[in-house]
Amino acid sequence: MNLVAAVMMVALVPAPAAPEYVALGDSYAAGVGARDDCGRSSNAYPELYASARGMSLVFAACGGATVPDVMAQADQVKEKTSLVTITVGGNDAGFGDVITTCVLGDDETCERRVAEAEEFIRGTLPLRLEKLYRKVDKRTSARVVVLGYPHLFAPRARCTLSTTKRAALNRAADVLDGVLADKAKGAGFVFADVRDEFKGHGVCSPEPWINDLTLPVDDSYHPNAEGQRRGYLPALTEAAE
Repeated sequence: MNLVAAVMMVALVPAPAAPEYVALGDSYAAGVGARDDCGRSSNAYPELYASARGMSLVFAACGGATVPDVMAQADQVKEKTSLVTITVGGNDAGFGDVITTCVLGDDETCERRVAEAEEFIRGTLPLRLEKLYRKVDKRTSARVVVLGYPHLFAPRARCTLSTTKRAALNRAADVLDGVLADKAKGAGFVFADVRDEFKGHGVCSPEPWINDLTLPVDDSYHPNAEGQRRGYLPALTEAAE
């Protein structure tokens, strides 16, 4: 075989397909706070991870998504998929309304609304998550990483929200992360806890990785670009490999 023929044969061999990564979830996965269409951002952790690893990204996550919405997103998970990530649960618990109540109301009103959200998280959310996780597990043998939520607020700092309100909201994140971790483990998935990564970088900290109340309003209390890059990305990298 001459050199020209050999080169032509090599050129006809298709390059191996890039491993596929399917990102499911809500605004925290989509990158609201550093955003684009449907809240999706090139600064979101799925984009950052896929780019760094040369993966083909199916970016299904969308701002405002609840577990039933992510059930529909999960149709994009295939047997060939190499990695699936899921961040969801905050909207199911009504965290948008919880935040609004705490910003506008007094301490007692805030704590009462947080308690209602915690009751939902403990009582109703687990069954929703189990159903979602079963669907994902049946569709693929890929590694599945469930990423949690950070504490929103620095506990000891000068802030527009009272210490009582901040403590209640951070406690709700702990309750949510506890349920997410438990259900992920039960499904055989990996839970990536981002609270350590975000420690010291909540709202009102000297170097916040989470937006305070801002415009557009939907960006409020969501990770900014630094939060996606230095908070979520390292947690995913450790959990996925």
